[in-house]
Amino acid sequence: MSQDLMNYEQMTQLALRGVVRDAIRRVIREDGLPGAHHFYITFLTRYPDVEIDESLAKKYPDEITIVLEHQYWDLQAHADEFEVTLKFGGIPKYLKVPYHAVTRFHDPSVGFALQFDPPKEMEPAAPILAKLKPAKADKPKASKTKKKAKETKKEETTATPTAEEPANKVVSLDSFRKK
Repeated sequence: MSQDLMNYEQMTQLALRGVVRDAIRRVIREDGLPGAHHFYITFLTRYPDVEIDESLAKKYPDEITIVLEHQYWDLQAHADEFEVTLKFGGIPKYLKVPYHAVTRFHDPSVGFALQFDPPKEMEPAAPILAKLKPAKADKPKASKTKKKAKETKKEETTATPTAEEPANKVVSLDSFRKK
């Protein structure tokens, strides 16, 4: 097979992150979430340009899942990031999140979920031999990311109701790849 000089995977990731941006923009435009919609957004707390209160960053050093449902303030959606104020332990905290930092987006009211590959900036430097392995060797790494995201979600959602996700509703880039 030829080398992908078009970089389709990166274009697809960017397009799917646009779904997150557009969903947030619609909430702003409609002055609130329509119907029963609400969002669970998981993002990397140490990603460049993420602005998060230091106490939250210490508590969630890798990822945090936030919920946009009833109580959020100052929601803004820009081309590359969104901003929102949420209460944590009754105290308002400002967040600025680049869309590239988002690892999961879930709207449990309709069973819609997106999961993104971790940005290359956040991947640990791999030894040269690891880079020579075939693409199939990367699959376990993705499942570890899913497992870690689920563990993080379980930790974060102790104060919020959880919803089980039907596995057939998750949209993943792996479903678009040739096998």
